[in-house]
Amino acid sequence: MAKRSSLFIRIVEGKHLPAKDITGSSDPYCIVKIDNEAIIRTATVWKTLSPFWGEEYEVHLPPTFHSVSFYVMDEDALSRDDVIGKVCVTRDVLTAHPKGYSGWLNLTEIDPDEEVQGEIHLQIEILGSDAARKLRCSVFEARDLARKDRNGASDPFVRVRYNSKTQESSVVKKSCYPRWNETFEFDLDESATEKVCIEVWDWDLVSRNDFLGKVRGDHQLIRTVQQEEGWFRLRPDKSKPRVDEGNLGSLQLQVRLRDETVLPGSYYQPLVQLLCQEVKAGPKQDGKLCLITLIDETTTAECRQEVAINLIKLFLGQGLAKEFLDLLFKLELDKTGEPNTLFRSNSLASKSMESFLKVTGMQYLHNVLGPTVNRVFDEKKYIELDPSKVEIKEVGCSGLHRIQTESEVIQQSTQHLQSYLTDLLITIAKSVRTCPATIRATFRQLFKRVEEHFPENKHKNVKFIAVTSFLCLRFFSPAIMSPKLFHLREKHADARTSRTLLLLAKAIQTVGNMDAAASRAKEGWMAPLQPTIQQSISQMKEFITKLIDIEEKEVQNTPLGSHRSSLPLQTLVVKEGPLFIHRGKGKGPLLSSSFKKLHFSLTSEALSFAKTPSSKKSSFITLSNIRAAEKVEEKSFGSSHVMQIIYADEAGQLEMAYLQCKCVNELNQWLSALRKVCVNNAEMLGSYHPGVFKGDKWSCCHQKEKTGLGCDKTRHGVTLQEWNDPLDPDLESQLIFRHLFGVRELMR
Repeated sequence: MAKRSSLFIRIVEGKHLPAKDITGSSDPYCIVKIDNEAIIRTATVWKTLSPFWGEEYEVHLPPTFHSVSFYVMDEDALSRDDVIGKVCVTRDVLTAHPKGYSGWLNLTEIDPDEEVQGEIHLQIEILGSDAARKLRCSVFEARDLARKDRNGASDPFVRVRYNSKTQESSVVKKSCYPRWNETFEFDLDESATEKVCIEVWDWDLVSRNDFLGKVRGDHQLIRTVQQEEGWFRLRPDKSKPRVDEGNLGSLQLQVRLRDETVLPGSYYQPLVQLLCQEVKAGPKQDGKLCLITLIDETTTAECRQEVAINLIKLFLGQGLAKEFLDLLFKLELDKTGEPNTLFRSNSLASKSMESFLKVTGMQYLHNVLGPTVNRVFDEKKYIELDPSKVEIKEVGCSGLHRIQTESEVIQQSTQHLQSYLTDLLITIAKSVRTCPATIRATFRQLFKRVEEHFPENKHKNVKFIAVTSFLCLRFFSPAIMSPKLFHLREKHADARTSRTLLLLAKAIQTVGNMDAAASRAKEGWMAPLQPTIQQSISQMKEFITKLIDIEEKEVQNTPLGSHRSSLPLQTLVVKEGPLFIHRGKGKGPLLSSSFKKLHFSLTSEALSFAKTPSSKKSSFITLSNIRAAEKVEEKSFGSSHVMQIIYADEAGQLEMAYLQCKCVNELNQWLSALRKVCVNNAEMLGSYHPGVFKGDKWSCCHQKEKTGLGCDKTRHGVTLQEWNDPLDPDLESQLIFRHLFGVRELMR
């Protein structure tokens, strides 16, 4: 039995943000922190006070986290980024909203006394006889304290208060993982109502000391148990009254916490077997109400997407995804009399097919759309077909300027769009063999079912439209409109590029609808593109005919067609890309300039690296030898976004490889990928050093023993949900069971 927590986060938009730039605008982005650890950075939206992000994330993490915070920042190319404000949502608030916390939340000013983090190791005890009793507080160490100084560390000391008396520890210089091992004693006052207070401060020579957090110990409770020892979370000082409430703008968020207790797989076998039996039996159920039908009829709009992806992953694990979708196709067709409405609603069949394409076809999507989308971003052409939106501009070189006419702009825009659409259709036409066999087989079954249900000649296009309604309208088109959300690009498009992508997506939708006349009636200004669209419709039909021409043996030979419990990552690359590497030698790490750029490739067997992707000579770290993958303190190398991989060499000795990423998102994606592929390693470490061993001591906690226990706990359980994650059959079964259990409760 295992307890798992996941946090779904959707950062929608902001409004009424204050201007931070001299232009009267801002360049806002969001940083998401879970317990003060940066996990996510959204893309920057340039020159706006009402940014729209629309970015979604899912984080898997231990159930012990306390809060999730959203910092809205203003990006500045010439100086440090400005903090606009923050929103903090505690775990208690999320627990009180099982369906998720959603809405607009006002940004608040950041109070330094509330920006605390970390834990402190204490022992509080009562000693002596009744006549002379003492309250003793032993302060051992602290970890993960806030970084208050420019060097990326703090100079912490402890102040212990009890009964109007104060004692202080020594100062530990340049450390967020200090060790004091000091003891403080006070005469115990039986009548005192004041709790013992342990405060941690950052010492400063020329300015006031910075508050790092505090812990209060109840000596009345300690008197009963005689002693209390352990790690205690540092708490902020009392919150100050908010005088700026609403003045910093607001943020629209959707946050949902899901806690699951997942039992061993054997407990779910009866449910899984029953579901599989129904799917194998096919659409003919002899009038019986089956579980799939029950699920179809009881899912609401707010939970249908989640249920759909759970079912898809469950049946992918059982090798029955095609059969499951075929059953949903039949159920949907039985309820549809008018072909024009087929698969146009957000039914369980539509959501399941949409989820299926995302889980199994994202690499295919990237291969097909990537070149054209990148070309649009790189060329930054001004494209507009709607006369009401055309911007007339000057063209020509110096001395020969003239005003371009509206018709010239539209004609030029049409040519550019025709070029993009033609390139994209050529790429699609060539992609038959690169499309995953499981997707091809599923489309073949869909094509066949629709053809059987609408055999009349007047409906001859319906079977093609059924395929394109998913492939073009629900897969290609959304990815073209929002390439950032499908990981096609790292940043959101600017206004000009976004308009071009929207027009291209509209063109693909029109091709998918296979009705150029209807599109012309709806948006007449798309007429200049109609000849190209008409030709593209013929090309799309030809492509679909070839796409569904697949033999059953081809499906059985693909990894997704077999009865496996994971996606086909065994022979594929899980993650790859350029990183800067430095592996520590005898005297410790050098400066950040010592990092060397190499190409890394992570599979389920090893992490390999070479000079280029095509290099024949490469080095590797076997995954079974990896003991931890963790972040490194910024001060260690004077650089951000550095991670360390701790692994055992051939002699069993622990070694460290330090890798620098280009941003916080890339850092967390690599950490997440490494943690997932090492999840079954038996010898993973429980603690590590977030610093480096430099000279004769660790930079983080100043320990002199290189091989001693780490000063911070590892974070193996923190990972990001990705489209290529291995399947988790037990979790998917638990989520389906929970849905059915909820249905049973409603029907009572």
